[in-house]
Amino acid sequence: MDKSKLNDIRLFLFDMDGTIYLGYDLFPFTIELLKTIREQGKHYLFITNNSSMNVSAYVKKLAKLGVEATEDDFLTSAQVTAMYINENLSGKKLYVAGTKSFVEELKSSTGIITEEMSDDIEGVIMGYDTELTYGKLWDISKILTEKDIPYIASNPDLVCPTEFGYVPDCGSVAEMIYNATKKRPYFIGKPRPEMPLFAVKKMAERDPMINLDTTLVIGDRLYTDIASGINAGVHTMLVFSGETTREQAEISEYKPDFALDDCGVLLDILKDNYLQNGGNI
Repeated sequence: MDKSKLNDIRLFLFDMDGTIYLGYDLFPFTIELLKTIREQGKHYLFITNNSSMNVSAYVKKLAKLGVEATEDDFLTSAQVTAMYINENLSGKKLYVAGTKSFVEELKSSTGIITEEMSDDIEGVIMGYDTELTYGKLWDISKILTEKDIPYIASNPDLVCPTEFGYVPDCGSVAEMIYNATKKRPYFIGKPRPEMPLFAVKKMAERDPMINLDTTLVIGDRLYTDIASGINAGVHTMLVFSGETTREQAEISEYKPDFALDDCGVLLDILKDNYLQNGGNI
């Protein structure tokens, strides 16, 4: 797609890890990019499948990296999981395996959230758990072997990028559970379309020019970020600053509208387009 089409984008939905930072290293272009978007009268949200931290923790993390943000700037898979519980598992007693932040986020839902084994468990919820123990794996395996109940996972990501490479993410843990129980979860978050669709609905209340055709999902993963945008019917941009390589992109079934080295290139495009249009976007 012609890069001049980026002039029409009103809402930028940024994946975080691998897109605007890597682990605890902020990319050098991030602060100027976010500032430029708002200076041009446009909008952005951070959307992430990483459910290991709640929104408050993300605000604090970005602050440490030098990025000013509020809780209203985020949409996480933990929030979407809580929404799913409200719509589908309200009032059910749910065993949750996740970080303390994930558990606290789910307590905002209408489910009965517990980290304790009991005979009356009615569902299993699993997040990207950086506090994972073998005891949790044991509990989930026992519950799912003995019961046929809803089994939900916050995201299907196989790995999470770090400063040194990758570590196993929620999708990899789900594979371990499958090997033990032969049961797979219903995954929430990207690549499902709910996150971009919810973001468009939320932001359209502030800017009537925001719709599916003026929204862009930006991320480093084809099978989550790009797939989610495609499934939601919005535009997509792949960056090669995280998990995906150009070789992988060439053979993938998921084809983004744009593919750039990183979001620094996006910054240059936005600035160039702005100047070419006489400061009118």
